[in-house]
Parts: sequence; structure tokens; C-alpha cells
Amino acid sequence: MICFFGDPKQHLYVVQKELPISEEDQKKLEWLFGGFPLLRKSFVQAALIGPRISMITPWSTNAVEICHNMGIKDIIRIEQFWAEENVSPFDAMVHQRFNELDQHIFDTKRSAESVTYIGDITAYNEQEGLSLSKDE
Repeated sequence: MICFFGDPKQHLYVVQKELPISEEDQKKLEWLFGGFPLLRKSFVQAALIGPRISMITPWSTNAVEICHNMGIKDIIRIEQFWAEENVSPFDAMVHQRFNELDQHIFDTKRSAESVTYIGDITAYNEQEGLSLSKDE
């Protein structure tokens, strides 16, 4: 289950939980997020900048650990999103643009690529533009 806290026109916290949010957990999270309220919505439509979905941020890892220490044990992931107008420029290597956040925001649809066996590393280096030196 995904819960949204904040204001989509400013700053949004997206919380992934295993169970529906209880009133006690809601109060704890609102306190943790500086008073930002729970948005009772299943999706948010707004121009937002946030972390790439396939990459759990170090901030998220710390936030989840804090929640576990606060007694909210069913938190899986928490990420921050900002209104696009408040972020310029952003690093496209670690962030991306979103027009809508929904209950599947953290679902990745990628599957593992098959293993590629390389017989000639010099040819592969040229083909892929790796810029490896002869020593490497």
C-alpha cells in the first residue's frame, strides 16, 4: 500500500507499507514529516521530480530504519518528491520527472538481462565504447 504525505505543489513523501495505515502510525509519520498531513488519495497528479524508481535512495534506507525504531515495522520504502517548479535543474542520472504517482509507483517492470559471454575483450571494448586501456 502506498500513502502520500505532504502537498503536491511543494514537497511530497511517498510511503510504501505492507499493511493499511493505522491512526497511530499516521500521527507518527505526520510528526516525522514535519507536520505534512496524510493525503487520503490513491494517486497524485502533479508535475514532480523524484528518485528513479529502480534506485532506493540512501535517504530512504535511513528513513525506513527510523520508522522501524519508532515502532512502525511494516514500512518498506519512503521517498521524497518535489514540485517540478521548485527543482531546477535536476540530475537526470538519479532523478526523473513524474506526472502522476499511484499505487504502483515503486513497481519496476524490468527483468534481469541475460549474461553476455565475451570472447574478445578488445573487440567488445571497441563495440561498447568502454575506453578500457590495454592494462585494464
